[in-house]
Amino acid sequence: MALDELKSAIPDYAKDLKLNLGSVIGNSDLPQQQLWGTVLSCAIATRSPIVLRELEPVAKENLSPEAYTAAKSAAAIMAMNNVYYRTRHLLSDPEYGNLRAGLRMNVIGNPGVEKVDFELWSLAVSAINGCGMCLDSHEQVLRKAGVERETIQEAFKIASVLQAVGATLEAEAVLNG
Repeated sequence: MALDELKSAIPDYAKDLKLNLGSVIGNSDLPQQQLWGTVLSCAIATRSPIVLRELEPVAKENLSPEAYTAAKSAAAIMAMNNVYYRTRHLLSDPEYGNLRAGLRMNVIGNPGVEKVDFELWSLAVSAINGCGMCLDSHEQVLRKAGVERETIQEAFKIASVLQAVGATLEAEAVLNG
C-alpha cells in the first residue's frame, strides 16, 4: 500500500510524522470522499512529488471521477486564490480590498461535487498555503452548512501532516541525493 511506503520513507528523526500520517489518514472519521479529496488536494498543494506520487493512486481508487477532478480543481483554484487574497490582506493599503479581483473562479460555484466537500478541500489547501482570509471564508461557509469544528480540524490536521511529510522527504532527498 502506498501509505505504508510513504511512512517507511520518513526518517527516524521524524517518527512523530510517521505516526501522525497513519493516524490522520488511517484513523480518520471523515467520510471516504471527504478524506481522500482532502488527501489528494493537499498532496498537490505540498508540491512534493514523493507525497503526490504515493498518495494520488490511492486517492483515485477511493474517489469517483467527479470527486477526483474536483479535488484537483480545489488545489488549482486555491493555489491562485491563496496568493491573491493573502497578498491583498498583507498589503497595508486597504484600498486593494475595494478593487475587483477580475479572476475567474467558476469552479467554486460549480465544483461537480457536494459544496461542503469542495469547501473542506479548499480550506485544507488554504492551510498549507497560509491564507488567513481564505481560511476564514471557507470555515464560515462550512460552519453555516452545519459542519462541526472537529470535521474542519480533521482537514487541517491532514494538511499539516502532509505538508510536514513533504518538506521532510524533500529535504532528505536533497541531503542524501
